[in-house]
Order: sequence, then structure tokens, then C-alpha cells
Amino acid sequence: MIDPIVQALDQVGITTPFPIQAMAIPIALTGTDMIGQARTGTGKTLAFGISLLQRIVVPGERDFAELSKPGAPQALVVTPTRELASQVASDLGAASTRRHARVLTVYGGVSYENQLSALSRGVEVVVGTPGRLLDLVDRDALDLGHIKVLVLDEADRMLDLGFLPDVERILANTPELRQTMLFSATMPAEIVSLARRHMRHPVNIRAESPGDTTTVPATAQFVYQAHELDKPEIVARILQAENCTRTMIFCRTKRSAQRLTDDLVDRGFAASSIHGDLNQFAREKSLRRFREGRIDVLVATDVAGRGIDVEGVSHVINYECPEDEKVYVHRIGRTGRAGASGVAITFVDWADLTRWKMINDTLGLPFEEPEETYSTSTHLYHDLGIDPAAKGSTAASRPVTSKRTGKPSTSKPARTRPDTDPTRSRRRLRNGVPVERRKIATRSHDHRNSAD
Repeated sequence: MIDPIVQALDQVGITTPFPIQAMAIPIALTGTDMIGQARTGTGKTLAFGISLLQRIVVPGERDFAELSKPGAPQALVVTPTRELASQVASDLGAASTRRHARVLTVYGGVSYENQLSALSRGVEVVVGTPGRLLDLVDRDALDLGHIKVLVLDEADRMLDLGFLPDVERILANTPELRQTMLFSATMPAEIVSLARRHMRHPVNIRAESPGDTTTVPATAQFVYQAHELDKPEIVARILQAENCTRTMIFCRTKRSAQRLTDDLVDRGFAASSIHGDLNQFAREKSLRRFREGRIDVLVATDVAGRGIDVEGVSHVINYECPEDEKVYVHRIGRTGRAGASGVAITFVDWADLTRWKMINDTLGLPFEEPEETYSTSTHLYHDLGIDPAAKGSTAASRPVTSKRTGKPSTSKPARTRPDTDPTRSRRRLRNGVPVERRKIATRSHDHRNSAD
């Protein structure tokens, strides 16, 4: 059984498994329920994905025809967001190229037709969000009665989004004698209670020692007290820092994310956004352009805080102070992934100092008093390796290009005001007639009247 695992890891480019993978896979292969906890960006997806793919039966294998219902889903992965569902399904698809397991992704915001068609043809693995999964179950299109392995990925995020009642309904539709695996970066009390109700003697896996920090050590963290009106200027200079390639910026609201995106595009940066006001097609398009290197900056709300696993994200910027330490951990976890280094920058407004101190104390960070910082502050340029000559926008005459690929971006270039023509004359009009002409006409009329 070990050889297929090694081959599957090789297939996705992993020669040395991460600790969570090395610890979880042998236990998961035995069919034991498991709770896996590790920092974000340390390979939890493949920790359950490799073992999941080894425990199912795929078409063409000897035992497939002997299944009670061939073509019914044998494994189910529940994720809190659409972006995470797509990422998990992509990873499972890459890992299953040798066994040719059929993996289906289901989530809202898209039509039912393709998902219903795939289910009717038969699939082995379903990855989806709670809402759409329950919709398909209610339509009698998704049969969860033959699930062997069920995975709850990012369970704490499902708690934050209010999905636990939906998760309970999904669990109720699956066989009692299934294998259940729960993976998360943090473990709130509600998630522990869920595990106790629905898991049978789970083995707890924690890939760090108790003294390790929650955040990724390879990520350099900077926290600045910044004014709201000066933040776009600071961001523009950070994007011109040394070794700044791909950048993710997290905003608290949809309006803030879109406003910042428009501002950066106006300044000449290749930027796009992902937030709840965009339809699924627009969100996938922005994410695809970011992955392909056609844009360098992705501005997102927490809808994309989990599930975006893009190689080469050098910087993460928290445009506003995160709500709590869990949000902070998962946001900055978009950089410093898979052993790479990264930079995480957090802006804290004056009104958010109390919230930040709670996050700082909980995570044991050394930023209890963030330094007051402006776009002209010398320490900002020194900390992040920014050229002192950097301005708040790129050259207006230069086309917007990706710094990674050098290819033109589809983002709009910076808008510039048209040159003023010094020879242009201005005329005042009143009722469509130049004022000077009206004065002449009036004087002539008065002169004729006086002559009469």
C-alpha cells in the first residue's frame, strides 16, 4: 500500500511529505476516525486526500462491479467556501491520475445541469459546500448512503459561517459506519463537541509541538498603525517593494475591496478582486488570472480567505485589522506556504487597537504597540525593502503588465487627465448665444431706440 502513496505524492510534486501528511496518512488508511490539526499551508489537503483515494474503488478495478451501487459517491469532502472546494477538487484530481477516480465539485452560484449530469453518470468523490450538497440531496440527485469516507475540511471556518446545522444534516444522511476525518487549523469548543457526537474514538493528530506558534515561522510579520485615507498610498509603495511578486490584500467589506481594486487599477497596477457581490464566473475569472500571472494583486474579502492555494504569493496585506486571531492566521497563511518564505503586513486603525492587542496577546506576537506609519515614513521603506524613489502610482505611459510574466494585463491602465491646450479659448454662453454677442446686440438695440 505504501508504493501507491509514494507514487501519488510524486504525482503532485511532493518528494518529502510534511509532518501532517507523514503522521495522518498511515492512520487514515486503517479506517480510523481522525482529527488533524496543523497550521495553514502545511499540506492538510493531501493528508486526507491521498488516504481517501486509496480507500475507494474506481471503475475498471475488480471489486467495482460488486459494490452495492456502482457509481454512487464513496467519499465526501465538505468545505466552507466555493474557492476551497475548487482547490481541494483540483488537488484530488491531480493525485488521482493513476487511479482515474471521478471527482465532482458542487457549489452554489452556478447552474445545476452539469452537476446533475455528472452525478447521473457516476462519481467516486464529491467535494462541495454545505448548501449545494443539501440541495442535491433534497432533489434525490445525490445519494450519500454509500459514503465510506467523510472529510470536514476547515471545520472552524464552517462554524464561523454558520454552517454547522447544515453539516449536522449532511452527517445524518451518511452511513453510521463511515470513516470521519476532521481537519482544521484551530479547534474551537463547538468543533470539539461536533467531533464527540459524530466520531468514534478519533485519533488526534497535531503536527506541531505545544511550544510552536500558530503562524508559519517562514512568514515575516509587520504591523503598522495607519490612517484610513493614507492606506492606498502605503499599499502602492508596498507593491513596488523588492521581491514583491504576487500579493493578496484582504478587506473587511465588499465595498472596501472593490474601492481599493479600482484605486490600484487607476494607479497602474495589475489588480482584480474577489468578493460576494461578484457572480461565480467573475470570481473564478479573477482567481484564474491571478494563478496564471496575468495580474499581480488580488483583493479579497474573507470569502477567499481559505481555499486560495497559489504558488509564489510573496506578500499578504491585511487592509483592516482582522476580526480575531483565527482570521489573522488564515489570512497570512496565504503566503509562506509549503516551506516558502513570505511577508505579512497588517494595518491597524486607531479604533482597532484594542482588538489588535487581543489578537497579539492570544498569538504571542511582539506587536503590542504598532508603530504609527504613513506613506512617507522612513521605517516603512527600510522594513519592506522599498525604493525611496517609489511613488504612489506607476508611470502613466507604461502599459500595465504582470511583474512575473512581463505580459500585458487585461486590467485597465491608469487614467490620466488630458493635456490642456494653451491656445484653447473659452466663451461664455447664455441661452446658446455668446455673452459678448448679446452685449453688442443689446447696445445696437438701445442705440436704435434712442435714435427713434
